[in-house]
Order: sequence, then structure tokens, then C-alpha cells
Amino acid sequence: MAASTPRRIFGALLRVFAASLSLVIIIFNARLYCSADSQSLPPATSEQLAHLGLALRGGAAETAQHSFPEGYFFANAMVGLAHVEVGRYAKQGSAARRQALAQARWALKQIETPAGRAPFSQIGTLRYGVFYHGWHNWLLGGVLSLQPRHQRNEQELAGFRRASALLAAAFRASSTPFLSAYENASWPVDSSVAMASLSLHDHLLEPRYGQVIGRWRAMAKERLDPKTKLLPHKTDSLTGRAVSAPRASSQTMMLRFLAEIDRGWSNQLYRRYRRAFIDQRLGLCGVLEYPKGKTGQGDVDSGPLILDLSPSATVVGLAAARVHGDDELIARLAGSIEAVGFPFGVSNKRYGLGLIPVADAFLAWSRSTRPWTFSAGPGEFSPLEIGWRRWPMHGIAIAILLLIWLPFFARRLTSRRKAPEPKRVS
Repeated sequence: MAASTPRRIFGALLRVFAASLSLVIIIFNARLYCSADSQSLPPATSEQLAHLGLALRGGAAETAQHSFPEGYFFANAMVGLAHVEVGRYAKQGSAARRQALAQARWALKQIETPAGRAPFSQIGTLRYGVFYHGWHNWLLGGVLSLQPRHQRNEQELAGFRRASALLAAAFRASSTPFLSAYENASWPVDSSVAMASLSLHDHLLEPRYGQVIGRWRAMAKERLDPKTKLLPHKTDSLTGRAVSAPRASSQTMMLRFLAEIDRGWSNQLYRRYRRAFIDQRLGLCGVLEYPKGKTGQGDVDSGPLILDLSPSATVVGLAAARVHGDDELIARLAGSIEAVGFPFGVSNKRYGLGLIPVADAFLAWSRSTRPWTFSAGPGEFSPLEIGWRRWPMHGIAIAILLLIWLPFFARRLTSRRKAPEPKRVS
């Protein structure tokens, strides 16, 4: 009797573990069918931002700075932009919009500190480079967009005008459309953000930079990659010619902002990107870092590649899909992220077990973003031609469940067969 008690306890613990693991597997597969589209604010976004606000005030941005050069900047900027997105869903004058505005302003102040500017140095006439100025001006414009037109903060308004004029002057003086972010280093994505901020200026205030935007667009079109007909990942800072071919970690971000500059051209590029980079692995939808048929290494931009899929490009791919109204891809990417992102928490929702707040910040922004300079509904795109059936993942799940539970059922059947027959009473 005493010897059988530990065995019974151990068996009960095994069954509890098996049931818990089975529940995780079932939830994982169910989340592949997450509902998401380009028009609605995903549920629990505010709860996710609540967690991120606590994380930033606890030093998460400083920790992110140790991971990559713009860690501090992006951790704060993405949270600020996500608050702008949430605020844009709220009614003018509502408490929700006022709260979003206050949080976005707080994030803006963080990137205006010495810590926010630390990675960037004087580059020609554009101090701190186009990366800093572009993202800062976009967030500042977002803060203004949450304010009633005739009640905008005068200091913020003057700053937005001044920063926009500075960017426009730098683009006018440049022989390349892609300004330097660091000394002798330029990435088209940074100039795309800066140019989108000029488009936002003309949308929020008086039209002033149409000629600058038109010149930039014409010059950028001359520098498309000959194979994919997409903008390159990195360029020569003097000529704007490609140094490295298109990669999804920058392409997804560019497409989110190109839509604000030229919607028709962006739709063309988006369709090319869709064909070249969207794929699936084991039934999970994701974004390849390199175009189909080409392989390469991951880096600080892409994150560690998993079966050629880039985690960062997959997350930001949501933003690109949302501004283009690609509801099919939004649902597929959102389902994959919900399945593998390990979301948990109620009042403070977080992803990735809360271990990488900067990645959480990118996701909060990507899954809530909408166009700022135009109103868009669902776009018209051909069905994705990559076999979207989720059966590979479901097949793996069924196989694991069978491995978990078959031994229990086999043991029970065996014990029944060995059980002695009850004695008859004469």
C-alpha cells in the first residue's frame, strides 16, 4: 500500500502535466485563426501599452540600448507612436484621446533627451542625421494630429514647422534621395520616414513640400533593384546606388511610410513585396528576410532567422499590410504572432513573456497602425499563392497529442486485461 502511494502521486502529476501541455498545444493552434483586419484596433492594445509604460519607466529602453544602436530611441518612439494610433481611434476631446496624447508627449520627450540622441552625430548640415530627424518629426506630427486644429500647442507646432523645413532643405541640397543616417551610411527606409513626415506636414498644415516630395519620388524610382523592382536595403551615401539588395526588415518599414508619400506607387511596390517575401513554414505565415530563392544571414535588423523567416519583418509586416488594406495577410500574420508570441496578462498584456519590451513596442505599433494622410478601406489583392492550409501545424499538434496520451490509454487497457476476475459467491 505504502509503495503504491508514490506511484499514484507520480501518475497524477504526469496526467496534470500532460493535460496542461495539451491545453497549450490546443490554444496554440486555435490562435492561428486570430481575427484581425485593417480597420479595427486590436483588442488589449491599451493593456499592452500599459505594460510597456511600466517597462520603460523601469529602465527597459536603457536595456534595449545594449542590444542594438537605436534601442533606447526605438523603445520610446514605438510606444509613443502606438499611443498616437490608439488616440486616433478615440473621439476628439475624449478622455481616451487626452490620455493617449499625454503618453505620446512623454515618449517624445524621451527621444529628445541626450540619451535619445546619443547614437547620432553631426552629419553635414542635418544634425543627428536623417534617421533621428525623420522619426522625431513623424512622432511630433502624430502628437499634433491628436490635437484640435485650432487648439494645437504653439511650441509643438513651431517645432514641427522648423523640423520639416530643415528636412526639406537637406533633401533639396542632396544629389541622392537617401540621406545619411550615420557618417557615410544611408538606408532608404530612413529617408522614407522623413519624407512621409513632410507629406504629413502638408496634410496637417498648409501644402508646402509637394515639389520636394515629387523630386524625391522620381529619384528613388531611378534606383530600384533591377531584379525585384523594389528599393534597396542599403545605399551609397554619395550616389544613392544600392550597396545591398532589398531585404524585408527594411522593406516592410518602407512600405508602411511610402503609402503616405504616394499611395499608387506604394501599392505597386507592395504587390511586388508580397510576391517576393511572404511565405509559410510548417503552416505558419511569416516574412522572409531575403527574397524567395535567396538566402542570407540574420543581423541586428532582421533578428535571428527562423527557417529563413525574419521575426522583425514579420512583426512590422503587419504595419505594411494594414496601411495597404491587405486583410488576408493581416489575419495570417496576426494568427502566427498570436500563436508563437506567448501573450499573457490582463491589465498589463505582454508578448514574448515580457522579456524583450522593445519587440513588444514594435508589435504594439504594427498591430494598431493606420494611414495618417488618407482614409483607406480593404484593398484588392489576389489570393496569396503559397498554400495557406494550416494542416502542417495541426498535423504536428495531433502527433504530439498522440505521443502524450497513448501511453496513458495503453497502460489503462493493459491494467484492465490483467485485472483478476471477481470470485463468484456460491
